[in-house]
Amino acid sequence: MKKKIKKSPLALAILCLLIEEPMHPYRMQQLIKERGKDEVINVRYRNSIYQTIDRLHRDRAIVIQEKKQNEGRPDLIVYEVTEEGREAAYEWIRGMLSTPKQEFLEFPAAISFLALLTPEDVRKQLQKRVLALEKTLAYAEKQMEIAISRGIPRLFLLEVEYLRTMSLAELEWSQSIIDDIQGGKLKWDWEWLREISLYLTSKEEPMD
Repeated sequence: MKKKIKKSPLALAILCLLIEEPMHPYRMQQLIKERGKDEVINVRYRNSIYQTIDRLHRDRAIVIQEKKQNEGRPDLIVYEVTEEGREAAYEWIRGMLSTPKQEFLEFPAAISFLALLTPEDVRKQLQKRVLALEKTLAYAEKQMEIAISRGIPRLFLLEVEYLRTMSLAELEWSQSIIDDIQGGKLKWDWEWLREISLYLTSKEEPMD
């Protein structure tokens, strides 16, 4: 029976790079950053790429092609993709594109419990988020401008375009919550929360 290859965004990136050509992990890391893939794929921790490579190797999605001497340092191991790895990459891309997946992210989780904070505290935290999102948008816009000026086709900018679109939507939503809190349209306190809790428990009409 064919061994199931564990899917992840980083595993997909590694397989796709190796579909282009065999290479060693350091080169993969370089290309991920040079091509801006680190904006959508988490390579924050250096060991993560090596751990993912080890797992793909165990799963027989990639194999060692050769070992290159590295001037007194450990040999550079060059990997190549197997047919199983190639098929998995294409299958993952199709599935990720066609099927929305519920991802349990931190921000929606925090939103679901924000009533534990005061409206003023929530407003302050969202204002910080808006500033961060504005920086992300400015960075995305700059990257797009540079890429377009270099004649890079839109096909290779779609992930930055998506990041910009999603960041803009989140910024607009966060700003709308800030505005509603400032304008008094969205407010709560512990007494009101207790009343709502009693209503949800007893199914009685909430008090005004």
